[in-house]
Amino acid sequence: MARTPDSDPDAGMRAVARVRGVREHDSRLGLASAAADELEAARRLDAAGVRLAAMAHPAVTDPAGFAAARLASADAVAAIAASRASLASFTTFAAVAREHWQRDRARLDAVELLLERRVEQRREERLRRERVEIDDLVAARWLRARRGADADVDSDGGAA
Repeated sequence: MARTPDSDPDAGMRAVARVRGVREHDSRLGLASAAADELEAARRLDAAGVRLAAMAHPAVTDPAGFAAARLASADAVAAIAASRASLASFTTFAAVAREHWQRDRARLDAVELLLERRVEQRREERLRRERVEIDDLVAARWLRARRGADADVDSDGGAA
């Protein structure tokens, strides 16, 4: 059966849940992207460290060769410093993205919990109404049976 807005008392809350679900999904994608960027920055830092460690001490004794080796080492050190700064930025960004996702997830969970509670409350109310109706039917049947038994006693009692 298709539900109309009037037949679904939770239509508004379901719309809120859909919007919050989309927000949570978007923030989860943002978190995944931030985590990937953080991993890439860590990989670049490791690679720069490996390059620096692989540089051998210059075996040259001329000043030009020594200056070139020092310049290459300084460039490697600068790359490591830049990679560390980049990693720190991406780590901070990933932490912020994680907090944003957790907040969006908590908001979605709150709406879903409220919807579940409303469904449970309506189910309990429906069961309560059914119990009252069954009690009324049983009482009416008992009363009819009782009246029938009283009528039988009156008809038997008058004939004896």
